[in-house]
This record gives sequence, structure tokens and C-alpha cells, in this order.
Amino acid sequence: MLLDTASLYFRAYFGVPDSVKAPDGTPVNAVRGLLDFIDRLVRDHRPERLVACMDADWRPRWRVELIPTYKAHRVAEEHEGAPDEEEVPDTLSPQVPVIEDVLDAIGIARVGVAGYEADDVIGTFTARADGPVDIVTGDRDLYQLVDDARGVRVLYPLKGVGTLQLTDEAVLRGKYGVDGRGYADLALLRGDPSDGLPGVAGIGEKTAAKLLAEFGDLAGIVAAVGDPRARLTPSQRMRLTEAGPYLAVAPKVVRVAGDVPLPDVDTALPRSPRDPAALEDLARRWGLGGSLQRLLVTLAR
Repeated sequence: MLLDTASLYFRAYFGVPDSVKAPDGTPVNAVRGLLDFIDRLVRDHRPERLVACMDADWRPRWRVELIPTYKAHRVAEEHEGAPDEEEVPDTLSPQVPVIEDVLDAIGIARVGVAGYEADDVIGTFTARADGPVDIVTGDRDLYQLVDDARGVRVLYPLKGVGTLQLTDEAVLRGKYGVDGRGYADLALLRGDPSDGLPGVAGIGEKTAAKLLAEFGDLAGIVAAVGDPRARLTPSQRMRLTEAGPYLAVAPKVVRVAGDVPLPDVDTALPRSPRDPAALEDLARRWGLGGSLQRLLVTLAR
């Protein structure tokens, strides 16, 4: 089970009241909410291995160099020579180091790799997996990894993590008309304002799905643009031609990496805390209470 950790603690932050606080009055709603999420996921799905995948770089320079608008609207401010800062709620940022410390003390593998997003870490773990994989994320971009033949599915939270959409290829075909391999091509054709991807003007989700059904994949669509016999409307041919420079670089930006240099970590689900003393200190300082205890009981079982 691979957790898109930031996606989950964002949901926890907005789903758990900020009246949930540590003894010193610091909000810990994201921390406790995430622990509750992990507890429910482990109880319901019983993974043998679990990795909390992290954004070491939420807006990698190599992606921005290819498409400068990539996540540009999420930048709160930029200082020359300093990394971009993503705009996040003021009371969430201080909780992230606490989340990291707690996961480490429990012994849940936590992996982020410099220069890559959590999506890329997830993509690489998935590529290397020798068995079924459940990816837990609220980010539809990861639908591209769904693969029935390999047992890879996305668990997409609809309400907390108690109600999950178990996303396999049948779900993708029903909703989008593509399988996992086709989802990235669909996404880059239609664009995604939330990620600063312009897409191809005039080609929305339905048209993109029809083009992919007709020509197979993005390469087939690009080849059709240069083939006067291909069944493209004059408008589609014109718009795809104009979007040529974008289509040449978008696949590298949109498709998650599968070759991230992952560290050697123990991904086995821990049965007991890796560092009980540190965890006890964290629990007392941050008032983690029942959320932590429930998870520890679940892990022990």
C-alpha cells in the first residue's frame, strides 16, 4: 500500500476540526486525522507493506523547465535563489514535521527523493512491485498507474478513507473511456488547470477520449495530424498542430517517473513501534491520544 501522504494529510486537515489541539494549544488535526486514516486503511485492507510517499520537491525544476506554467499558480512567493513555496494553510505547515517524526517513530516507511514528487516515488515503487499494489490518493493523476494485469488499483477517498472508490480499469473505462495507460494521454490533451497544464485548446475530456479510441494513444494522434487521410476535423487538425510544441514535452511532465533512485528501506508493516521512547514523548507533547493508540493496536494485530 502506497500512501500519497500530502494528499491524505490535506484531507485530514480539512476534515478534522482545528479544535483538536496539543496540550500547548497547537492544532494537531492533520496529525491525528492522518493516524486515523492509516488505522482505517490497515484495518480494512491489511497490507503486508506500507510506504508513506512524500513530496521532497512538489514542483521539480525539470518539469517547470519543460512547461513553465506547471503548478505556477500554487506558488505563494518566489525569492531569487530560493525554492518555490506552495501556499498551504498556516496551521498545517507546522504539523508536517510532527507527522514525519511520528511515522518514523512508529516505523512506517517514509520515502521522499530529492528532485521528485510523491507521485514519482509511488510510480517507481509500483513499477518495482512483484505483487498487487493499492495506491491511496485523492489525486486523479495517479489513475495512470492502474493496471488490472498487475493488480494495481487506486483507492480514491470519497469521504474520509471510510468510503473509497476502488479504481480499476473498468471504473476508468466507464468514467473516462480509457484504461490506466491511456489516462495520462487523456489528461495532457484536456489539460488540468489545478496543475497549470494548458492542454490542447478546444479538446475537452470527451473529445480526447474519442481521439484516443480512434488512434490508440498520443503518438497515434500526433501521427494522424500529419496524415491527410486520418479522420480528424479541420479544427482538430489545426488545434493539434498548433499545440505541437506542448505535446512534445507534456508526456514527460504528466507521466509519473518510474525510475526514481529509491533508498533501501524496510517497507514491512511494523507490528510494534521502532522507537517506543521517542513515540511516547511525541504522544505526550502533541496529545496524540486515542488516534495513536488505535493505530498501534491495529498494527499489533
